[in-house]
Amino acid sequence: MVSSSSSNSDWRRMIGNVRSFIGNSMGGLRGGSNLASWVVAGTLAYFLWVKPSQQLKKEQEERAAMVAASDSYRYVEKRKPIPDPQVLPAAAVTNLPFLTV
Repeated sequence: MVSSSSSNSDWRRMIGNVRSFIGNSMGGLRGGSNLASWVVAGTLAYFLWVKPSQQLKKEQEERAAMVAASDSYRYVEKRKPIPDPQVLPAAAVTNLPFLTV
């Protein structure tokens, strides 16, 4: 028969090991310092990677819009293209009897 104090200490040891593993995997810091370090890392990542990429994308879109607006003589397709009669649509290809699987 197993004594209750032995099984109790086993559970405590297992919970302590899990907490240690989680704490070590997150940088070994506990409590407020751990949270503060994640906030600092997230802020740095935002200002060093996310924000510049968003700004670059926005600038590229603005440049493309300015080029499109400045060229008043550029060609704009106003009609739907006429399909090539030699090319079969996908539905017709699947209904051919010699192409059945």
